[in-house]
Amino acid sequence: MTTAPDIELEQEVENPLRFLTRYEPLVFRSTMPREQFHRFVLSHPDLKIERDKYGTVTIHPPMTFDSGYYEGEAFGILRDWSKTNKLGKAYSPSTSFDMPDGAEYKADGAWISMEKINRLSPEERKHIPVIVPDFVIEVRSETDRIGKLKKKMTDGWMANGVRLAWLIDPLREKTWIYRADGSVQELNGFDRVLSGENILPGFEFNLADLKSD
Repeated sequence: MTTAPDIELEQEVENPLRFLTRYEPLVFRSTMPREQFHRFVLSHPDLKIERDKYGTVTIHPPMTFDSGYYEGEAFGILRDWSKTNKLGKAYSPSTSFDMPDGAEYKADGAWISMEKINRLSPEERKHIPVIVPDFVIEVRSETDRIGKLKKKMTDGWMANGVRLAWLIDPLREKTWIYRADGSVQELNGFDRVLSGENILPGFEFNLADLKSD
């Protein structure tokens, strides 16, 4: 007779990638061509899979309870602002972006201007197109290393043409603002409101919404 723990193990083994990333990221090198990697990512929509320009693939663990809330708040506030105007569209954390340097990333919240979106063909929009967001938000989760996230911000997002990016660390209540001119501004504490500046005019993000209860 099969017991409950046995059933749980069998279910995990059916998706070995989820089993291997249960507690920590799975990191490995891949030489898969771009189209093959896209098929790999799209065949696992429940997993956050990224690859840097050197071919290092990271499959992230599931979100913890608190981290899921922080991520949801970040994207929700961006989405609500985006829906009030016709300047562009907000994209959820499940969206993959193919970078010009061959990397493929996901952000906890991303925004792209209509000018860029309108350049995509209908066929490109059905897949993972080569497109760089104008703005991204990354929110540190329990399993993220802050050093690796900072490198993703500079060598990944900004190096490929993102115009404004925020890295928010709810664990230490710190924020880093990355701008296209190469400057990085560090902010301590969540008693402040972030501005979308001239990239997202009128967009404001109250960091107090992410404070722990």
